[in-house]
Amino acid sequence: MPKILILNGPNLNLLGTREPKIYGHETLSDIEKKCGQRGKEIGTSIDFRQSNSEGEIVDWIQNAAGTTDGIIINPAAYTHTSIAILDALKQVGCPIIELHLSNIFSREPFRHHSYVSSIANGVICGFGAHGYLLALDAISRLVSEKEEC
Repeated sequence: MPKILILNGPNLNLLGTREPKIYGHETLSDIEKKCGQRGKEIGTSIDFRQSNSEGEIVDWIQNAAGTTDGIIINPAAYTHTSIAILDALKQVGCPIIELHLSNIFSREPFRHHSYVSSIANGVICGFGAHGYLLALDAISRLVSEKEEC
């Protein structure tokens, strides 16, 4: 069974109450439950994590090398600032999907640049919590295609 690591960056623990007009009313726990359900439907194991600490996220990515089949990452604010997360993702050797709840390209100009996009297989943004399910479907396909190589 393929193992998918879903990483969530800073302030995503506040979903449901933080700027609901932008990020919606679902909590991160709600999203995690939906991801677990979808994982069962598509035959993948889900490891769902959140941290406000850049170093912890880097550690998780480094530890994923060789043990994880795909990574979905919502780096949140670290999207626009973290070369450390970019460098860790470059080394992991599995498919990567970058994910954002909001459409970062319709927001403030500083949000338009992503360090992660340059190495991600794909980017999903603007679909709210549903984006996580879209990302799971996409990563599942990428992982199965990689196994066929």
